[in-house]
Amino acid sequence: MESVKRVAVTGAAGNIGYAILPGIASGGIFGSDTPVRLQLLEIPPAMKALEGVCMEMDDCAFPLLTGLEATDDPRAAFEGADLVLLVGSRPRSKGMERNDLIRVNGPIFVEQGRAIQQAAASGVRAVVVGNPCNTNCLIAMRNAGDVPPDRWSAMTQLDHNRATAQLASKAGAAASDVRRPIIWGNHSNTQYPDWSFATVNGRAAPEAIGDRSWYENTFIGTVQERGKAIIEARGASSAMSAAAAAVQHSRYLFQGTPDGDWTSMAVLSDGSYDVPAGLVSSFPVTCPGDGSHVIVKDLGMDAFGKERLARSVQELAREREVVADLLG
Repeated sequence: MESVKRVAVTGAAGNIGYAILPGIASGGIFGSDTPVRLQLLEIPPAMKALEGVCMEMDDCAFPLLTGLEATDDPRAAFEGADLVLLVGSRPRSKGMERNDLIRVNGPIFVEQGRAIQQAAASGVRAVVVGNPCNTNCLIAMRNAGDVPPDRWSAMTQLDHNRATAQLASKAGAAASDVRRPIIWGNHSNTQYPDWSFATVNGRAAPEAIGDRSWYENTFIGTVQERGKAIIEARGASSAMSAAAAAVQHSRYLFQGTPDGDWTSMAVLSDGSYDVPAGLVSSFPVTCPGDGSHVIVKDLGMDAFGKERLARSVQELAREREVVADLLG
């Protein structure tokens, strides 16, 4: 039996938090031989709901779950944490512009970044799920100066999975038959879902599907707007799929991406693909399984892809300007 891993989850009584906890407690991130301790953070008005979540977690009697703590204090929640999942954020309300949302959520991630620096384990990894996740990740990272930037990532795994599902459906294949799609840029409707390097049953996706018009006019927009479509259909934002993607993202960090494969993560740019260094952008990455990630280099993007990525990068740069005073 491995040593206990401490996992902190913010917004733990929310829809995604509620859906993510069983996946962590059943070994979905660290494996079936690693016990976990959950340290759950909520805002004071949600502590009663969090109490109920903890009762349900107790009632599940997960063999790997060695402890459960509920708190409204970020430092207590992040104490000794090996992994911090920053799930909680305020959703966009009716009439709220994206820049307004960024400004509302920004101070939350300032506080949480500082608390991670003060309290988390020396080897902590932090995954930002709460939207707008790229810029929230940048804010938290810049306010946790002692935590190396390569310990941080934001989740575009859900977009990656959405792209996988759409390619599989169009090709009449299973999702497991699709490999290597890419999400570039921001987790927003400017993101660029890319089939150029994907395969379906070992064949290049553009060849296997053979419909460039569908790719440009249907696939890209469907992936970009999938979250909105789900809200319209169920009256609430994605929770189950987001939780599953967050567990998968974290599992890749700690157990590695499959040999010869990659996934999509938003990480601090090193200047690759003309994304300015210092922005948190989604790239194709591989993970060796030690908590780190490596950007896949030197993929030859066509002019169409470069233009689409540039649009998303421009949005990321504008968002960074909006929160410049929060970047530590």
